[in-house]
Amino acid sequence: MILPSLLNDEDSIRKGISPQGVLEHVFGYEHFRGLQQQAIDFVMQGQDVLLLMPTGGGKSICYQIPSLCRAGMGLIISPLIALMNDQVAALRQLGINAGALHSELEPQEATTIRQDMLSGSLDMLYISPERLLSDEMLRFLKKIPLSLIAIDEAHCVSVWGHDFRPEYRLMTNLSKEFPGVPRIALTATADPTTKQDIIVSLGMPDVQILQASFHRTNLFIRAIPKEGETKQLLTILQKHSEEACIIYCGSRNKAERIAAMLVDRGFTALAYHAGLSALEKRTVLLRFRSGEPVIIVATIAFGMGIDRPDVRLVVHLDMPKGPEHYYQQIGRAGRDGDPAETVLLYGGEDIVKARYWLEQSNSNEEQKRIARSRLNTMIAFAETTDCRTQILLRCFGEELQEPCGHCDNCKYPVSLFNGTVAAQKVLSAVYRTGQRFGAIHIINVLRGKKSDHIDNYQHDQLPVFGIGKDKPNQFWRAVIRQLMAKDALRQGAEHSNLFLNQDKALPLLKGNEQLYLREDIVQVRSEKTHAYPQQIELSQEQQHIFDQLKLWRLSEAREQEVPPYIIFHDAVLREIAITCPQNIEALKNVKGIGDSKIERYGQILLEYIHR
Repeated sequence: MILPSLLNDEDSIRKGISPQGVLEHVFGYEHFRGLQQQAIDFVMQGQDVLLLMPTGGGKSICYQIPSLCRAGMGLIISPLIALMNDQVAALRQLGINAGALHSELEPQEATTIRQDMLSGSLDMLYISPERLLSDEMLRFLKKIPLSLIAIDEAHCVSVWGHDFRPEYRLMTNLSKEFPGVPRIALTATADPTTKQDIIVSLGMPDVQILQASFHRTNLFIRAIPKEGETKQLLTILQKHSEEACIIYCGSRNKAERIAAMLVDRGFTALAYHAGLSALEKRTVLLRFRSGEPVIIVATIAFGMGIDRPDVRLVVHLDMPKGPEHYYQQIGRAGRDGDPAETVLLYGGEDIVKARYWLEQSNSNEEQKRIARSRLNTMIAFAETTDCRTQILLRCFGEELQEPCGHCDNCKYPVSLFNGTVAAQKVLSAVYRTGQRFGAIHIINVLRGKKSDHIDNYQHDQLPVFGIGKDKPNQFWRAVIRQLMAKDALRQGAEHSNLFLNQDKALPLLKGNEQLYLREDIVQVRSEKTHAYPQQIELSQEQQHIFDQLKLWRLSEAREQEVPPYIIFHDAVLREIAITCPQNIEALKNVKGIGDSKIERYGQILLEYIHR
């Protein structure tokens, strides 16, 4: 239960205290951030809220504080057990009585939680939508006064969202089951289509919509054409060898292969995908959450609920399905607000595969139309010469007035050239060779390079043979990739043969359309100097205190069997090391240390400062 000393005479009967008081004394912060105050005020007034806020923006406070200030228990609907467990562990560190009901719970613990609910001593309950919507649980919950209902990861309700969960759509009737209880739906990723679907699907016609900026200024965003994927990846990872990283792959086999390759090269790398057993997944998650510098090579199964704040690098080795997928996945980086890097490695074959699997899906035509639009947006994002952040934010209905200054195109401007003639040469070579061959063969024809295939098919006799010998392989690969991106050139799914999409190719071949292409810059070095402010450099003494505090935190976390960031975030330990508070009162001024943590850890923190 929340600290009794915070209750005032007027509100003590209703359990309530002021949101500002909870913020200061429980969470250890002096001021609310962004839209937090507005969201909390609406919920305190009993209104429904849809809150769109980027990863790391402080969404959870927007339902945790009203849960403590309004009469009754806060009910939080969450899709993942790992996410529930982390949230409950963090709240208990703050002296809040929180619990989660899920399938991995010991029977005795589940009984204790239910008893606390009936006695009114449980402040917050986390539960999955499946368990919530069972007849038995609904009957039980109707005995419990509720302060609010929070629907986390609300994009799961939308068929247009990137993590659609059918059971979320069954929550439309929550307002009828629990009349008068305010609901707050929260997500970090929803484009306008998904946003509207959330409102309709959850039955929230009078909802207050609050949307924060999705601009993550601490992320350096770049996209690089593939020129030897393995070599490029190893170069990127060099500067991050002692940091937590996530690499996203398009298939389980590729995730396993890349992880094995990295282990052979001396990296600590683990594969994560839907094909692993529950025990294997749990083992990988525990390693990742332990605070050690590990690389996770994963499919999209590794997404929601990944709450580690110090991930410094996210790499995509295959084209994401759309901006929502991509934004959520790069959102795993830099949740602590410190600089982090995101890299998309892409090639023409990735684009072709993504389009093929989209068309082969069982989705209806309307769903495919939306999916095509989103994939085309990702392709445009990869090939653009403009500010990448502006393009990405536009997908969420946000206009950034000035270029961001922290993407590759802003830092290293890319030139365009009139590629019409080059495109005509490629399309002609593809057509004259019978549209039966892959990119390597076409490039050999253009460059006038002999091979067994060229001799066997007498392609050295064609008028297109050697018409591109003045340009290197890399140039022609870039032209072919960009023609694929513009859908003028397609690739067979089985034999990887290139063939023309006549609707797009013929206007180019006839000279009726001009085509401007980007000049590829071979740039795979890892970025460590960004356009945004860097951390304050620690002195030798401050660094020593910081390192000692991190070692203490790791030991404490292992003893309590929780991730280190549940005890304290790096930012808190860094501020302690810089300010060196000399007593408990001074320690209370450090952001992120509330009364419960002062009581629990205050003396030991002072001991480390004075050693």
